[in-house]
Amino acid sequence: MLTDDQIAEHLRNTNPDFRELQDTHHQLDEQLQELLRNHILTPEEEVLKKQIQKEKLGKKDHMARLIRECRNEQQKTAAS
Repeated sequence: MLTDDQIAEHLRNTNPDFRELQDTHHQLDEQLQELLRNHILTPEEEVLKKQIQKEKLGKKDHMARLIRECRNEQQKTAAS
């Protein structure tokens, strides 16, 4: 059985939606890191930080769901 990392690599190579999710997640992480370089955030920056974190988590959850679905399909195929 494939590991989650192997499934993610497979999805990255075969599923454009997964690749886009991963790219967007990475971009959001970079934005968040840039924002956090400021030691003190303004109230607007705090709101932006929370928005980025929420969107990033949503992307991560979606990627995890795709990995689970792929794993379940593999298990069904192996059981057949």
